[in-house]
Amino acid sequence: MSVEIPDDLYYLESHEWIDPNTGRIGISEFAQDELGDVVFVELPAEGDELERETEFGVVESIKAVSDLYSPASGTVTAVNEALFDRPELVNDDPFGEGWMLELDFEEGDLDSLLSADEYRDQIE
Repeated sequence: MSVEIPDDLYYLESHEWIDPNTGRIGISEFAQDELGDVVFVELPAEGDELERETEFGVVESIKAVSDLYSPASGTVTAVNEALFDRPELVNDDPFGEGWMLELDFEEGDLDSLLSADEYRDQIE
């Protein structure tokens, strides 16, 4: 299986990604493909504080319900409210319109995340 894994993002082993420039977080193309059709997304509110590698929400598909984990600690600065009406955006564009939240994060947390190459090795 060939999936997109952008080189400019960092990844958790649990398949969440974070953009180091914007703090935007989502799940990988591999994860959305494994889940199948996403039918519901539960996300935190703006202003909520997240801890690295702790649960911040839930994604529900026709196959399974999966917890979402934060790649970094910080404050939620934006939530993709479009996902509440159109959760299928996670399937359609996991690195674009399917983003989940933006985090004002602690940069040191990125040091322990997987690079694109390391994430690629994990899922192959």
